[in-house]
Amino acid sequence: MDFRHDLEQLLGLKDVDYKYGLTKEQLFEEAIANDRGRTRKDGGSAEQKAFSTKLGPQGPLVYYTDPDCTGRRVRDTFAVAWPEVDGEVWWKDDLQKYDPDHYQGLLKRVVAHLNEKKATLYVKDVFVGSDPAYSLPYRFVGEYATHAMFAHNMFPKDVEGVKDVEARRWTMLNAPSFTCEPERDGSRSEVAIIIDFRNRICLVAGRADYNGVVKKTIFTVMNFLLPQQGYLSMHCSANIGKQGDGAILFGLSGTGKTTLSADPDRELIGDDETAWTEHGLSNLEDGCYAKLIDLNKEAEPVIAAALSLPGTLVENVPPLPNQAMNEIDPQNLDLTDRSITENTRFSYPLSANPGVAAGARGPHPQTIVLLTADAFGVLPPVAVLSGKEVMYHFVSGFTSKLAGTEVGVTEPQAAFSACFGAPFMSQKPPVYAQLLKKKMEQHEARCILLNTGWSGGAYGTGKRISIQHTRALLNAALNGDLDEGKVEFEEHPVFHLRMPKSCPGVPAEILNPRNTWADPAAYDQAAEKLRGMFRDNFEKKSFADLGIEAVM
Repeated sequence: MDFRHDLEQLLGLKDVDYKYGLTKEQLFEEAIANDRGRTRKDGGSAEQKAFSTKLGPQGPLVYYTDPDCTGRRVRDTFAVAWPEVDGEVWWKDDLQKYDPDHYQGLLKRVVAHLNEKKATLYVKDVFVGSDPAYSLPYRFVGEYATHAMFAHNMFPKDVEGVKDVEARRWTMLNAPSFTCEPERDGSRSEVAIIIDFRNRICLVAGRADYNGVVKKTIFTVMNFLLPQQGYLSMHCSANIGKQGDGAILFGLSGTGKTTLSADPDRELIGDDETAWTEHGLSNLEDGCYAKLIDLNKEAEPVIAAALSLPGTLVENVPPLPNQAMNEIDPQNLDLTDRSITENTRFSYPLSANPGVAAGARGPHPQTIVLLTADAFGVLPPVAVLSGKEVMYHFVSGFTSKLAGTEVGVTEPQAAFSACFGAPFMSQKPPVYAQLLKKKMEQHEARCILLNTGWSGGAYGTGKRISIQHTRALLNAALNGDLDEGKVEFEEHPVFHLRMPKSCPGVPAEILNPRNTWADPAAYDQAAEKLRGMFRDNFEKKSFADLGIEAVM
């Protein structure tokens, strides 16, 4: 069936011009020639948004978002509250209810707007997921060639064996030139990002032109659909060792997820969005969307090299002073420049990484790692978790913000994000926790809590646990050196965590964090304070009512 007919039947688009299935090279040129919108607070709506560097088509496309959308607009993200999903969706600030009548009116107005202006729309057909058991056909339809190019970078193009492609296809309609009116449309602002589970539509109405919207909106969809098939969708990285042993690493920003999963002795499955099915692990993506701010090119050579590859996409990195972007070598861009946003980004194909597992797939994991960066300095560097502890710490999703990173933050602050990715988790947290526990037991996987934060005191007093010690602890877990019967344990008196008394390559005295503080009484007080934060979060989120057992 012709895609034009499909889009007229699904959406009502009929007076538009389509550019379907363009190559990345063609999209590169189209983006520079045609992507127009606001790039500055006081700028007009017809400014150029995409540029080439000195390398031209042989280098990256540099793109600038609307200044009000340099990251995901979480408060403007919704799902239609159709009766059949109303009781299943995890409603929260990051995913709010949208009235079905308001949504249907808004969708008609967006389509009428595009028909009336005879818009040129870029169409790119991709898949979400590298395993045909669940891989979802995903059609991007939007006004910006940059977004179509991003979709090409980030998602698999050809997945053999996917069944019922037309019947299962999801479509994103992305219309940055539309302006929502809250009183008329039921939106919160001039922008609305809406998931329609009944009709398999993702609607982006307004200037939500951050590339991450194209990726994270469909990830939120997958997080709803996959558990219904008995599959676990995860916001985590995954890799495989030389013995064929899989591992997954959960962790929020700043915990070391990307760094620790990029191991020269292990093949990468993926660094952000992973599924665990009866076949094992698989990447939902075919690309990486990495943060660029303060990039250490020596520590991240793959990203550094990809900056100069054709078909990659740099987002919101400013040009150099007094130089046009087309005169700049991408390797000379100032990756410390925060003048547009702290959240500068870079999209590149997974193939840019030389150590990727075949098909971005791997076996069932033997090791599950929950990463945290405890800036209070009280959690142990490593603890081996029981099944009920896994569920508790997984739904807690703890890490901490450092003093000084935000205005008014004068001491470490606890940050909790259920399942280590709460904004994108569209089912309720216990759904994922119970699946994780079930799959762990079925495949006899071990789980550790790995703290990459501070020791000997809180941030500002203690020192961050060295990457060498963290790597040694991780390797010991991966090798089975911390398994039952291989090492002696002691129980933490406050957190009730099982801490190994020894580990190869790690000084025994740091394994119990109380030993590293000069004032043990001060340690006890700080540990009890953090335990209180865990308990408050647990109560606030009503996890006990959802079937999670409190373990501290």
